[in-house]
Amino acid sequence: MSSTSPIINALTIDVEDYFQVSAMAPYIDRAHWDQRECRVERNIDRILRLLADHNTHATFFTLGWVAERYPDMVRRIVREGHELASHGYGHQRVTDLSEPEFFEDIHRAKALLEDIGGLPVLGYRAPSFSIGADNLWALDTLLRAGYQYSSSIYPVQHDHYGMPDAPRFAYAPRDGLLEVPPTTLRLFNRNLPSSGGGYFRLLPYSISRWMLRQVNRRDAQSAIFYFHPWEIDAGQPRVPGINLKTRFRHYVNIGRTEQRLARLLQDFRWGRMDRIFLPGRAREVSVV
Repeated sequence: MSSTSPIINALTIDVEDYFQVSAMAPYIDRAHWDQRECRVERNIDRILRLLADHNTHATFFTLGWVAERYPDMVRRIVREGHELASHGYGHQRVTDLSEPEFFEDIHRAKALLEDIGGLPVLGYRAPSFSIGADNLWALDTLLRAGYQYSSSIYPVQHDHYGMPDAPRFAYAPRDGLLEVPPTTLRLFNRNLPSSGGGYFRLLPYSISRWMLRQVNRRDAQSAIFYFHPWEIDAGQPRVPGINLKTRFRHYVNIGRTEQRLARLLQDFRWGRMDRIFLPGRAREVSVV
């Protein structure tokens, strides 16, 4: 049954391929990315069909590296009414970059995406949610590069990212820049991740649905949900030699994700980040 809640949630896709995942970095040299089998285009095709079947629009946080190699895919995303946003160029964590390196990465990605998509790119999401308490200078750099919102600070405790004391819902950390954090549920005096990714694959669907409904009903807030194209791709090449934690996190329930996403699209109302959080500045879609 479809949701009757008036709240529209934000559906987001981090457009990257399986070999670009941060946890794979110790096992796959980025210099060898071009030698890997790319599967992102076929997976985006499946996602676009799924969204069209449910009359749903979303925000695609797209790597510049991917957009450069698949410009027709990027144009299709825009043509079908979705928001094109930036995931940076080379999927490097902000914690691994200096301020000049970070600016170069996000400026390059924004210019490239705008050139291909033909529309302004307003939003940015850091790889692995790698903006936190130790590098808040990155917010000033985003402003300098011309971004209007970010979805990069995850208010959770995690071994790879997180800023547990950050606000749970959209706020303005800088004048002119909105931060829209991935969704958490406040329970047992902790922020529990409730916004997709590996948790969506690991937990039973009924628990994920309950958590999102709590945010809509109890907090009266829009949820921000995210996933990756490789998370619907059970046929992706297996990366040899990875440790048990990485293997479990990356591959758990990967064959069930697409079916769960279809249920999610039925159970809630979904839309683009810009139209939910920047309604006065969202651009209308044009055919490119």
